[in-house]
Amino acid sequence: MSQNSNLAEWLADHPRMMGVLWVLVLIWAETGAAVAAESTGTSGP
Repeated sequence: MSQNSNLAEWLADHPRMMGVLWVLVLIWAETGAAVAAESTGTSGP
């Protein structure tokens, strides 16, 4: 549990990194959804 509190303290000291991490999570989620959509094997109308 101390590791989580260390991370929380570090993020409190570096608030911009919280935004950077949030953007990275959003990009990761969007690319994962795009890869999953392409791998379904359907092509054409």
